[in-house]
Amino acid sequence: MKTPLEVRNDAATRALMLCWPAGETQRVDHARLRAACPCAACRRVRLDGAASEAVADVTLIAIEPMGYGVQLAFSDGHARGIYPWPYLEQLGRDEAR
Repeated sequence: MKTPLEVRNDAATRALMLCWPAGETQRVDHARLRAACPCAACRRVRLDGAASEAVADVTLIAIEPMGYGVQLAFSDGHARGIYPWPYLEQLGRDEAR
């Protein structure tokens, strides 16, 4: 499994920055991360075809390492999702398009 060398919150641009071993840096907006939360409750909402309750001005307030990924806490109080590294890498690729 690929693990980033650095994970940091760029509060000024509201983005999570991921620096990967091959030298690639990815950027994922806070709102995109919140909307793509992988917790069971958020997945259920998406599977039911509803839109995420995330608002555009949500910010990332904490990053907690979990070994295989990170748990992210947001300004709207949501902090249940654990984002595995491959999932974050995919979100970064999707955002780059």
